[in-house]
Amino acid sequence: MSNIPSVDLRDFLSEEEDTRQKFISNIGNAFEEIGFVALGGHFLSQELVADLYKEIKDFFDLPQKIKDSYEIEGIGGQRGYTSFGKEHAKGRKEGDLKEFWHFGQYVRDNPILAAEYPENVNVKELPDFNKVGKEAFQMLEKTAQFVLRALALHLDLEEHYFDAYIKNGNSILRPIHYPPIKEEPKDAVRAAAHGDINLITLLMGAHGSGLQVKNHKGEWLDAIANEDQLMINVGDMLSRLTNNKLKSTIHRVVNPPKELWGSSRYSIPFFMHPISSMKLNCLENCIDSSHPKLFTDITAGEYLNERLIELGLIEA
Repeated sequence: MSNIPSVDLRDFLSEEEDTRQKFISNIGNAFEEIGFVALGGHFLSQELVADLYKEIKDFFDLPQKIKDSYEIEGIGGQRGYTSFGKEHAKGRKEGDLKEFWHFGQYVRDNPILAAEYPENVNVKELPDFNKVGKEAFQMLEKTAQFVLRALALHLDLEEHYFDAYIKNGNSILRPIHYPPIKEEPKDAVRAAAHGDINLITLLMGAHGSGLQVKNHKGEWLDAIANEDQLMINVGDMLSRLTNNKLKSTIHRVVNPPKELWGSSRYSIPFFMHPISSMKLNCLENCIDSSHPKLFTDITAGEYLNERLIELGLIEA
């Protein structure tokens, strides 16, 4: 844990300008150097986190036939259930050893985006599942908004630069279940090495170790947040936008030691996406003679579509 910097969001919300500036500097430097940070002082209560873990465990414990009824064809897994082994990392054929659920955006005052996004899927067997999922989604989205405001200031942008792009953004809350491993995996891991697609990812303290981060020396570091912290990392969209000033770090979830194969692992990342029309063109103030432009111009929607094809979730 000593290799992943820790910050507290309450410092950014402080009325003390020095305290606020220290947060901006610390989180900005962490995202430039390793792309990960452990964040305390966020908007999720421990009670809400506990309720969400209870609901997702109850869902993944449902009979497979019931879970399969919530797997919606033709939407690339953007809502509802995705069955075990269906998703794989970019460049790999082996499916990851996981199943997962997607809660998506709850659109406010925008019928165009409401029509663009698939509807959330209600689980009739669990009366509190969708209510708890929605509340967690909105508290994570609120936390992410303030993190992005701090990053905007670090990048010498106006503080609210990201606000209009993330309002009603195409964000995803993904409860993941890594089931017990029953036999020697054939070149498959719980989640192969990958970079995230989105702007930033907020990960609740996972139930079970396994998350590892690759530093710039090529070393794999264990990344375990405290119970009251979120692990936050830069996604590829933010890396593109900042011309790789903020680093989208490769990470993975490794299989546990053989004596722990009989244990499930649960993890709940929140993927903060902008609206699809946001341009990811490299910011002018991140380009100079020492840092030439690294990426072609593209919108967030176009980039997401490319990546979903690479992940095997939709067809070209």
